Amino acid sequence: MQIDLKREEEAECDLVLKNAYYADVFCGKIRKGDIAITGDRITGIGEYCGRREIDCCGLYVTPALIDGHVHIESAMLPPERFAAAVVPRGTLTVIADPHEIANVCGLAGVEYLVKAAEGTPLHVKMMLPSCVPATPFEHNGATLSSRDIAGAIGKYHGLGEFMDYPAVCSGDGEALAKLAAAARAGKVIDGHAPALTGKMLDRYLCGGISTDHECLSGEEIEEKISKGMYVHIRGGSSARNLSNAKYVTPYNFRRFLFCTDDCHCADLFGDGGIAGALKKTVAAGLDPVTAVACATLNAAECYGLKFTGGIGVGWYADLAVFDSLANFNCIYAVSRGKVVAERGKPLFDTSVKYLPQSVLSTVHVRELAADDFKITLKGERARAILPQEGDLYTKPLTVRLKSRDGDVILSDGILKLAVVERHKNTGNIGKGFLAGYGFRGGAMATTVSHDSHNIVVLGDDNAAMAKACNRLKETGGGMAICASSGELYSVALDIAGLMTSAPAEEFVPAFAALTARARAMGVKEGYDPFMTAAFLALGVIPEIRLLDGGLFDVGSFSFVPLEA
Repeated sequence: MQIDLKREEEAECDLVLKNAYYADVFCGKIRKGDIAITGDRITGIGEYCGRREIDCCGLYVTPALIDGHVHIESAMLPPERFAAAVVPRGTLTVIADPHEIANVCGLAGVEYLVKAAEGTPLHVKMMLPSCVPATPFEHNGATLSSRDIAGAIGKYHGLGEFMDYPAVCSGDGEALAKLAAAARAGKVIDGHAPALTGKMLDRYLCGGISTDHECLSGEEIEEKISKGMYVHIRGGSSARNLSNAKYVTPYNFRRFLFCTDDCHCADLFGDGGIAGALKKTVAAGLDPVTAVACATLNAAECYGLKFTGGIGVGWYADLAVFDSLANFNCIYAVSRGKVVAERGKPLFDTSVKYLPQSVLSTVHVRELAADDFKITLKGERARAILPQEGDLYTKPLTVRLKSRDGDVILSDGILKLAVVERHKNTGNIGKGFLAGYGFRGGAMATTVSHDSHNIVVLGDDNAAMAKACNRLKETGGGMAICASSGELYSVALDIAGLMTSAPAEEFVPAFAALTARARAMGVKEGYDPFMTAAFLALGVIPEIRLLDGGLFDVGSFSFVPLEA
């Protein structure tokens, strides 16, 4: 990297952030000075004049924030509008894993995200999804084989989270071929290894995997860092693991990153995202400059982003200007030397400019009826799924249920749960029970259902469950609530059943209203009504899940009977 020194001597800088306090993430200090920018680089720190000067007296400049692991689709917004949500809050780089849309539309869906993001100031480092589907037990919309990955990996920044850790640990040839293809191409490989320790962790790491965002305890974090991994501190909408910041020390902090993983639009436009995670962890006691370093320099080094993640001369001018390192309210966002957002508002075009037919009309399921949701038990004891509040993990629970006329009679606090295959109209419906959710008086359904994105529906009324699913067929995907009285409420996610083409200013309040309705129907505060439901079908996070083929035990990696 070289800068035209002759030009620097003869001309003022293009932009100077004057009188700024800034986070020196290299030395762990707050310093004060002017930050001079020419073109897309920082060309001086000290006292400078520029063609444009912004007085940052009393403000704090940091390197622009980096989201170390995110699924853009989980915001339910297309890339243009996702950028409008995160850039004005100081996040200018995301390590994006598009395995949500890949599970619906394959590589065509991934390429849609790449092209749609190109016109934004957000630097999207797109990973190639590694596990599509996440397990061999699911029915999704597409498959990416090791041959597919070997042929495409060169176009992408790295290999996305390797969720099928049992396959890696057992030496499965297809899994190892995917990892080998990424290694040959010199790509970083993201991990996903909840509760994996000891020799099984060693086997997993021999695949060249660098990161994990699914740690359960301080002991697990320490072991993974001690064996060379980076650990993400996650602030998502359903998985809220920011308390893991308490394990950051002056010795290990260089191995921590921040990520959102799955964060819906209402949170991104609210107090979520990476800036929100920094605010919360600093309030809980994490040193502000350490927190900023984790969200910038550490992430850049983990993912091989040169001249990114620090305020250094010759480094890219990707900067965030905050009101303080306590509130983290972003006043200005600077991308490659240009001011692209001011006081929470984007200064760039946020309209949807690219939307191919390949990511539309993706819900293929027959018209469903109330009888499709009857459950016949051989006895009175059944296994139920008990979600854990504020986390993605679930516990198995044995419940007693009586039956009448070929269907169970739900007891207090127990709901029916079903996963309806929606990609190829196979007719598969996995059925089970959900405990502790609190919802009552109808049904709620969503086509956002990690990671195969079939329809997940829960409720205590068979007819309402059918009606909610049928509404999602009509809208091309989305989320719906049907009351037992027949009243129906929904929002459409017409892009792959995951994202909306509607303007964010229309969709976000509509989604908030639907979420509020779910709360009014009893969903407990410890659960994000739709996001938590979306993870009930994810067969790679302990302990028990429901797939379209039935109840699935993650520990044994096998289906188990509904009867207990």
